[in-house]
Amino acid sequence: MYAPWHPLLEWWFGSAESPTDVVKAKGALWFGKKKSQDSDARERFAVQVEHALAGGLSEWAESPQGWLALVLLLDQLPRMIYRDTPKAFAGDQRAQALVEHGLKLGRDQHLLPIQRSFIYLVLEHSEHLEMQDQAVAHFTELLHEQSATDHEVFADQLDYAKKHQRVIARFSRFPHRNQILGRTSTAEERVFLKAPGSRF
Repeated sequence: MYAPWHPLLEWWFGSAESPTDVVKAKGALWFGKKKSQDSDARERFAVQVEHALAGGLSEWAESPQGWLALVLLLDQLPRMIYRDTPKAFAGDQRAQALVEHGLKLGRDQHLLPIQRSFIYLVLEHSEHLEMQDQAVAHFTELLHEQSATDHEVFADQLDYAKKHQRVIARFSRFPHRNQILGRTSTAEERVFLKAPGSRF
């Protein structure tokens, strides 16, 4: 049976088998910040994203793969389709709730390691320190489960999780979102934002 979330997962993860090969093939899509990729995401999935943001597609979350796809529609895709606008973060709250519920059910354990990383990334996107702590814990566990062949991929993910955690521990929010969300930056945040790597 061809599930409705298959096109999204195929587009996002591709056909490579090892985590290292998936990152080589898809890393530029995930973190490239290219207008052409944002446009491609919009053309392919804008309708589903809007449906998800409106509270729809709940039935997807009844299976691990559908749960993953719905989380991508709420967390990753808005950051591409609505980049640099408040709507880029419009799905975060629902994504976080879906992730927390799914983790309690152990749904992440039915996903491939590289797929699990996008579940834990939702926690990393949160401006709540408790979720940041959870993200670091999950990425730490994920790294420890991997073979030496894929160690670098998951070590990098854990490193970024720790960087996000430190920012939230310091500011209780991500300063690089302030301008987009109409928030006033503090003097300390303005100094921080001038430093390399402060905007992820």
